Amino acid sequence: MSPALVAAAAGFGTGLSLIVAIGAQNAFVLRQGVRRDAVLAVVGICALSDAVLIALGVGGVGALVVAWPGALTVVGWVGGAFLLGYGALAARRVVKPGDGLRAAGDAAGSRRRAVLTCLALTWLNPHVYLDTVFLLGSIAADRGPLRWTFGLGAALASLCWFAVLGFGARLLGRFLARPSAWRVLDGLVAATMITLGVLLLVGG
Repeated sequence: MSPALVAAAAGFGTGLSLIVAIGAQNAFVLRQGVRRDAVLAVVGICALSDAVLIALGVGGVGALVVAWPGALTVVGWVGGAFLLGYGALAARRVVKPGDGLRAAGDAAGSRRRAVLTCLALTWLNPHVYLDTVFLLGSIAADRGPLRWTFGLGAALASLCWFAVLGFGARLLGRFLARPSAWRVLDGLVAATMITLGVLLLVGG
């Protein structure tokens, strides 16, 4: 196997190890997937955002951000408050559930909300910067001339994961057609969002 393929495979594996975890972004993509609401836009935003952040990390921007550590603190506070608010909305749906899974979203208004929420969950989460810009950037730096190949592999892992999570979630449609199943899903989303929000605020 050529060194380039090895670097790309290493980037793919490292990217998956950081992305495949229960978190605010993944929980949101899953929910959009089972609702079949703006899935392509949400998957595209997540994958493209990760690609941009990975490129910044591979390009060495992570070292520059370290010079202003207060920036991550501010992002942590804003992101924590946002996650608490989103978690509270999910918790409210647990108390007052809807009518189960709908085949589609609520047209343009729903898509707009989905896009804005996805952008906020992605760019207001300091852990995203730590994982992509700092961690992946530092690991890629050890690859020398092949660091961009490593970064390409990591970006491809992000694209594959979010595509599987978003579009594969439709397989759960029959199960989530019941309101009780949605209460379980929203309960998990609420617990995830609120826990992460508290951790961000305390950590900040």
